[in-house]
Amino acid sequence: MAQFGKASAKRSKPSYSMAILGVTIVLFFVGVFGWLLLNASRYTEELKEDIKLQVYLRRSATQADVDTLMQYIKSRPYTNTVEFIDKEAAKKQWMAKGETDFQELLDENPLPASIDFNLKSMYVQKDTIAAIKTDLEQRQLVVESVKYPAFVVEKMGSSVRVGLIVFAALAALFCILSIVLIDNTIRLAMFSNRFLIKTMQMVGATRGFIARPLTMRAVLNGLIAALIAIFLIYGLMMLSEYFLPYLSDLRDNGKVVILFAFLIILGISITLFSTYRSVVKYLKMKLDELY
Repeated sequence: MAQFGKASAKRSKPSYSMAILGVTIVLFFVGVFGWLLLNASRYTEELKEDIKLQVYLRRSATQADVDTLMQYIKSRPYTNTVEFIDKEAAKKQWMAKGETDFQELLDENPLPASIDFNLKSMYVQKDTIAAIKTDLEQRQLVVESVKYPAFVVEKMGSSVRVGLIVFAALAALFCILSIVLIDNTIRLAMFSNRFLIKTMQMVGATRGFIARPLTMRAVLNGLIAALIAIFLIYGLMMLSEYFLPYLSDLRDNGKVVILFAFLIILGISITLFSTYRSVVKYLKMKLDELY
């Protein structure tokens, strides 16, 4: 029994470094995928918030009417930014596009004043914008018409839906693969501890006594792996933003913190679960089955 104990102790030397390395690699790729997903989501939001609705005003509209309409639009939950474009500003925008100076042919500026506003990203949907347009056009004494790039909105809506489905499918697949890979990595690491676990059981140790140090070590390993992965991901983010500065505009620090917290929870929970499951497995096996 003494010889068996010495031999098993030698064979059961824990391979924590390989387990940490394996979990770190998986968490790193999970984090990079999550970071790309956050950037894609933020970029989509910015594209949506660039959609502009133009409320063209009647020539007969008084300043009081315009101010009332401005306040109404500002008070709506869908409004992001609002700007009043008077006739002179409209002319400058027209000329900036390289269009012909109409005042060479006309005595007055034919361009109407307008209220231009951008929507919050969650309201940039075909049906929602159509309802907003209908609501504003009911104010016929002030509003002449409401214009927006309907084709762009429709195409963007369909593209976003397809993108969300693809990303959701990839995210689900990636999470499943990550869990399986981490589980296999921990099980391989625990394989070297099988004789130690069995030896402790043979001398009368309880399951809780045997599992406690191994599960505590699993929590530590998961935390170390997650922190290393986070450090590498953050370094990649900073390097990417150095060479591609516009990426810094897409970064949402709050969501990045949530991503890093998710990696820590994922690393700890999976290593803890896999370690405990391996301990129970080897406790149930007969001595001859360990070889």
